[in-house]
Amino acid sequence: MTTVSLHTMTRISLLGAAPDTGNLGVNALSRSTMLGIARRIPEAEICIFDNGRGLRQGVYQAGRDTVAYRLCGLSNSRRFYRPESLAHMRLSTLLPGLSNPGMDLLSSSQAVLDISGGDSFTDLYGPKRFSLITAPKQLVLEKKRRLILLPQTYGPFRSPARRKIAEDILRRSHRAWARDRDSFERMAELLGSDLDPTRHKCGVDVAFLLPTTQPAGMDAGLISWLNDSPHDLIGLNISGLIYNSPHEAIQRYGLKADYRATVQTLLKRFLRETDARILLVPHVHAPSGHPESDRDACRHLLQTLAPTDRERVYLLEDRLDESGIKWVIAQVDWFCGTRMHATIAALSSGVPTTTISYSDKAVGVFDSCGQRSEVFDPRQLDTVTLSENVFDAFQRRDRIKQSLQQKLPDVLAQATRQMDEIAESCVSA
Repeated sequence: MTTVSLHTMTRISLLGAAPDTGNLGVNALSRSTMLGIARRIPEAEICIFDNGRGLRQGVYQAGRDTVAYRLCGLSNSRRFYRPESLAHMRLSTLLPGLSNPGMDLLSSSQAVLDISGGDSFTDLYGPKRFSLITAPKQLVLEKKRRLILLPQTYGPFRSPARRKIAEDILRRSHRAWARDRDSFERMAELLGSDLDPTRHKCGVDVAFLLPTTQPAGMDAGLISWLNDSPHDLIGLNISGLIYNSPHEAIQRYGLKADYRATVQTLLKRFLRETDARILLVPHVHAPSGHPESDRDACRHLLQTLAPTDRERVYLLEDRLDESGIKWVIAQVDWFCGTRMHATIAALSSGVPTTTISYSDKAVGVFDSCGQRSEVFDPRQLDTVTLSENVFDAFQRRDRIKQSLQQKLPDVLAQATRQMDEIAESCVSA
C-alpha cells in the first residue's frame, strides 16, 4: 500500500455508493473505497453522497481504523426546491446567488470518485435511474473537476442518445476503471479510438478489499451453529428480487428457470442427500414486504420445509453490516449466492463459491478469480438443469477451493495496486 502525503487537507467526494440503501453490496463498495482512500491519503476530507437530507457527519469503524466523513443528500426528486435534488443542484450553477451544499462540495473537491452502484451505468433501469447516475457526473465535468470512474460495469445501452452521453462521460473522465475484463471490453467499445491505456484500465471490484470484522455481541445460537458441528456448512444467499415474485421475474428478466422452484429443490436435496447444515444469508436488508427483501425470501423458503428439516437450517436474522456479513460468510465451507457482492464476500475470503446469476456482470467477476465455470444463468438453463448444476458444484467444492486459492492472492494484490493508483490519481498533477 502506498501512502500519498499532502500538506493541506484535500476534499475527495464519492458518488454512486450511498451507504443507506439497505443493499450491503453497495455498502461494500462505499466502505472499501472510503477506507482505501483514508489509509492512503490520511489528510483527505471524504464526502459521500447518499439518500439523506442535507449535510451530516459520519464515522466508520473498521478494526483499528476510524474514518470520519461527511454525508450529503442527493436525489432525483421532483421537488426542485430541496437542496438535495438534482434540479436544485443544476439551478445553482445557472442562477447567481443560489447556493447548493452538494454543488459546493463537488466544486471544491480535488477529485470526485464515482462508482454508479457498481452496475448502474446503463439505461436498462429506465430514464429516471439513468439521469440519477449520469447527471452528477456531468455536473462534475461542467465544473471542470477531476472525475474518476471507479471499477464498475459499463452498459448495455439500448438508447443511442443515452449511449452517446455515456461515451462523452467516459472520454472526459480523468481516469476510468472497469471491474473485470468483460466490462473493460465494453468500455473499449464505447471509447473506440479514444481508448487511452494510461487513463482507461481493467481492474477488479473494490469490494475484494472490504475488511472482515467479527460482529460484537453475536447471537450465541449462531456462534454454536458455526462452531459445534463436524459436518459441512453451506451458505445460501437468496435474492428477494427474483424469489418473491417468480412469475414477474421470469417475464422481466427473461428467465428460463423458475428461480423459486430451483432454490426450494436445492435446499431439500441438500437436506436429503448430505449431512450438511445450511445457513441462509440475506444481503439486501429491505423492509419486510418490500419486493427486494432477501429476508422475506428466506422466511418463505423455511416455511416450505418440514419442522424436523428446519433444525438443520439457520436464517441469519441479525442485520449485520457488510463487514460482519463477510465474516459470517467466511465461516462456511461452500457458498452459493445470487446477490453478486454476497459472492464477492465469499470469493475474497477463499470460500469455494457458485452463483445463480441472471446478469452478465457476474461472469466477468468470477472469471477474474478463475471461476467462470461456477456461474449458472437461469436465463439459459431450465429449472432441473440449473439445480443439477449447482448441486454438482457443491460436490466438487474441494476442487473449486483449490483453484480459487491459487488465483486469489493475485486478485487481492491487483486490488491493492489498483487502490494505490486510484489514490494517486486523486492528487497527482
